[in-house]
Amino acid sequence: MSFGDPNNPYGQQGQQQPQGQPGYGYPQQGQPQQPPANYGYPQAPPVQPGYGGGYPGGPTGGMPQQMPGGVTASRVFLWIISGLSLIGGVLFLLGALAFNAAKDNDELANDSQFQDLMDQSSGLLWFMTFIAFAWAVASIVLAIKFSSGGSGLRTALIVYGALTIVLGIYPFGGILGIVHIVLSILLIVFVSKSDGAAWFKRPRY
Repeated sequence: MSFGDPNNPYGQQGQQQPQGQPGYGYPQQGQPQQPPANYGYPQAPPVQPGYGGGYPGGPTGGMPQQMPGGVTASRVFLWIISGLSLIGGVLFLLGALAFNAAKDNDELANDSQFQDLMDQSSGLLWFMTFIAFAWAVASIVLAIKFSSGGSGLRTALIVYGALTIVLGIYPFGGILGIVHIVLSILLIVFVSKSDGAAWFKRPRY
């Protein structure tokens, strides 16, 4: 009796697979397929944004996008210095004009000592008038450039503050000179701080 005999019922039952059952190695019907887990590989942590709203190394990463308080105060100091310089310039101008009027007085025209004093005083007042108005213009220009200036502006502000301290001692002096000195010292301190340096070194696009 051969296994290929079609009349052998036992041979046919041994070769046929039961109905409704899949063969070995095939997925069964009706069961959801799940992807294999990545055993041994930890999940990557989420990417944290950089300081200041950007990513590290990006255009805004680690750089302030809003003017720090000390830098804002320094800008206000410049506007105050410009206003005081304008006031001082007007006072010096009026003094120089008054000295010139006194010099032209007929009663004192023949007094050589008075004329020499008037010439020296008038020349000094005209010089101080020029310095005051020039300093007011410089203060206004520097204050305007705070939003767009870079490291060069920061250096110019430090030099400006040092020169203003000298001018506050002489020739200005008095109450106006003291105010100039105090504001200039605060200006140098605030601009030289780390947040001030970061503001002027920030990328501009």
